[in-house]
Amino acid sequence: MITPFTLDIPDADLADLQERLLRTRWPDKETVDGTAQGPTLDKIQRLVHHWATGYDWRRAEKLLNGWGQFTTTIDGLEIHFLHIRSGVPGARPLLLTHGWPGSVLEFRHAIGPLTDPVAHGGSAGDAFDLVIPSLPGFGFSGHPTAPGWNLRRTATAWATLMARLGHQRWFAQGGDLGAVVTAELAALQQTTGIGLAGIHLNMALFAPTDEEIAGADDAERAMLQESGHYWQELSAYSQQMSTRPQTIGYSLTDSPAGLASWIYAMFQDVGGSHGEHGDAEKLFSLDDMIDDIMLYWLPNAAASAARMYWEQQRGNWTAPGTVEAPITVPAGLSVMPGEYVRRSHRWARRRFTDLVFFGEVARGGHFALLEQPGLLVADIRATFRDLR
Repeated sequence: MITPFTLDIPDADLADLQERLLRTRWPDKETVDGTAQGPTLDKIQRLVHHWATGYDWRRAEKLLNGWGQFTTTIDGLEIHFLHIRSGVPGARPLLLTHGWPGSVLEFRHAIGPLTDPVAHGGSAGDAFDLVIPSLPGFGFSGHPTAPGWNLRRTATAWATLMARLGHQRWFAQGGDLGAVVTAELAALQQTTGIGLAGIHLNMALFAPTDEEIAGADDAERAMLQESGHYWQELSAYSQQMSTRPQTIGYSLTDSPAGLASWIYAMFQDVGGSHGEHGDAEKLFSLDDMIDDIMLYWLPNAAASAARMYWEQQRGNWTAPGTVEAPITVPAGLSVMPGEYVRRSHRWARRRFTDLVFFGEVARGGHFALLEQPGLLVADIRATFRDLR
């Protein structure tokens, strides 16, 4: 059963949030210049002040309700999703999956170009009907009450969702955790035939082999060095949520300022191209960032979302798509210049045997479709244009 879903957050919840923001107990200022110790005090104070005094949740609520929201129960869990139909006859179904600390709003600037391409510089043949679910434990999807809801199980749920919506042949796109779900969908297609006709990723999580590392060229060595910097200096959030999500969950659930700084750090550290890291407000508006944070605060999803990292560490999981067992589903890959996990074309084509598109994007970082929607939409169109 598919049930329409309308957001109408009680005024009392918004008043409680404002009171908490206004009563924030602040830490001392950082002892260094720059962001080496994390988001700076002045940046988070600025965001919190705007959140408490100038931000309008009802604007975001109206946007979400206007797109069309629904819920359905799959494998015992209620799944929230947007279903946005194109007005173009024959538009192809496209499943978009967000990551952490993203949400369905990660795709907000790409929805128009994908559903109404003629109005955004494309042709009618580039039109898509969009299905955009909230990951289990994220946003307004249900919160798992027992372990086991990892990204592979999520991919199986997404295949059920697409079948339930009547889509027999469809496409999928994702970055971050969404890239993992999308790759898992490709693996499902290869084993069970779920109707997936092609995928596009803006992040490929495969690890280079020892042979590839030894034979890396200058550009590939730079990619490896950047990845090493990310894991050594910027991945504390991942380590924490992979091992003790409940511990950080208490702070993220009780303090909106704490939640904001936890998420703002990602917009700051991995958003943008090289040279732009470190100043989130040059890349994202305060309202866009707060809208995203609200989809963790309002449904009390900070701890449940963090547990997805813990789930991925269980059971010796490995990403689909290896040299020995490649993905054979038609695939496109966009490599963002500011993404710390970047891979070369020659490495990618060993994992994707039908690599129909490979693009090195001119600008942008980890939050690809939020940062550079025009460039990514062009790559998505190029990937799927000849796949019917």
